[in-house]
Amino acid sequence: MAISDVPESPGTTVTAITTTTTVGTDSDLSRSSLRRRHSATADFDGQSSPDELAGDFGFSDSLNGKSNEEEDKDNEKKKKKQQHATGDNTIHDDSGDRERVSNVKFTYRPYVPAHRRIKESPLSSDNIFRQSHAGLFNLCIVVLVAVNSRLIIENIMKYGWLIKYGFWFSSKSLRDWPLFMCCLSLAIFPLAAFIVEKLAYQKCIAEPVVVLLHITITSAAFVYPVLVILRCDSAFVSGATLMLLTCIVWLKLVSYAHTNYDMRAITVSNEKGETLPNTLNMEYPYSVSFNSLAYFMVAPTLCYQPSYPRTPSVRKGWVVRQLVKLIIFTGVMGFIIEQYMNPIVQNSQHPLKGNLLYAVERVLKLSVPNVYVWLCMFYCFFHLWLNILAELLRFGDREFYKDWWNAKTVEEYWRMWNMPVHKWMVRHIYFPCIRLGLSKHVATLFAFLVSAVFHELCIAIPCHMFKLWAFIGIMFQVPLVLITNYLQNKYKNSMVGNMIFWFIFCIFGQPMCVLLYYHDLMNRKGKLD
Repeated sequence: MAISDVPESPGTTVTAITTTTTVGTDSDLSRSSLRRRHSATADFDGQSSPDELAGDFGFSDSLNGKSNEEEDKDNEKKKKKQQHATGDNTIHDDSGDRERVSNVKFTYRPYVPAHRRIKESPLSSDNIFRQSHAGLFNLCIVVLVAVNSRLIIENIMKYGWLIKYGFWFSSKSLRDWPLFMCCLSLAIFPLAAFIVEKLAYQKCIAEPVVVLLHITITSAAFVYPVLVILRCDSAFVSGATLMLLTCIVWLKLVSYAHTNYDMRAITVSNEKGETLPNTLNMEYPYSVSFNSLAYFMVAPTLCYQPSYPRTPSVRKGWVVRQLVKLIIFTGVMGFIIEQYMNPIVQNSQHPLKGNLLYAVERVLKLSVPNVYVWLCMFYCFFHLWLNILAELLRFGDREFYKDWWNAKTVEEYWRMWNMPVHKWMVRHIYFPCIRLGLSKHVATLFAFLVSAVFHELCIAIPCHMFKLWAFIGIMFQVPLVLITNYLQNKYKNSMVGNMIFWFIFCIFGQPMCVLLYYHDLMNRKGKLD
């Protein structure tokens, strides 16, 4: 028996086996059993079983002295025996043992090549992102839990229990009842917008009057809560909650008015017989329904449309599990704020007025608990709360975020971080600016400007001061977009932009804003006292 290497294709070599026999050895060959077992489970190279490799290397069924039909019959008999087995796995047939020994004898031979392809190590730079790292991810979670558990125990042993029982509720919270009543009265403005749209649908008022009325309604819906917060000496959490709800109502009212205005314009063009592109064909007929508006005002979206994709039913057990998670992670977030962030902030100085080295140390120390709080906030609001609301309302489109943690540029982050706001910006800010003849860069800058204004108002109004730190932080994203886009174009397939994003947002940006607003707020209270 001679072995020769025959090249099958460039870069690969297949071992061919040639058999040299004499007349006197035919009987010995006929007595050899080289049958293949289809039940073999071991794979060679992750692709072929040993039996398949035996066939590849010359062990064909023709050497068994049996035809393919006889082999198939034997396989069928074996299957029937397996199906009618009674579970006595301890009894083995001697012929079966001899057959397995024969398989091992002729399959696992030293001449079978162990290396057949060019392969990379799993952690090599060319192969690392093609592998599954679930085990390493589990290890990171275990280590993270162990390390943080030790730090929590050490912190409690050193400083004691720092959580105040008035964190959740106190008698002073009763003074915020004007904010609660203002929150309930916000429903008046969607009702007013519906009446205006109903009159416009019935053609009782002219289009310029409709636009003027919507501007008045949306402006009042924003100014009214602001005045209530500024007139009342309420807690920051209460004021921030009302401001967040006010911004949501304002964005929804703008989308409702803008969408109906566009649908009326297309309907009028169709009535006049004008030829419109296929892209302007409305998927839903133009109509004004109170049920559609009421559903839109509570749905987890900021973009109005007459109908939404709906799920068939509500999973009650799933909702209960998500509510339990929401309670747990909200408690974790409150624990980190009270036990870690408050002492760090209280023992710090104003970052722009004290020692620079000390300010850097405070920012870096605050960055770790700030990251935990930020991730808990994202998980609680964007994943748990919005999905719970969507499940209760059977709202189908639940893409509330994308994989923003993999963003390679700041621009990608803002496109994937908050999908409801992103879709609203694209629909009602970006493309209307493009249709007005503005360039893409100007439209993007205007979208960032609107976002910066709302971020500043949501923080400054509950704090009763305007320092523009949030506004500057958002507008600072514009040059970061240009820088990270340049780096991504220059260094293809790199994570430089992703590292810059994590550093700017989590290590430097957010802790710096927390320190700035805290000390400015404390200085304001000190002057008032």
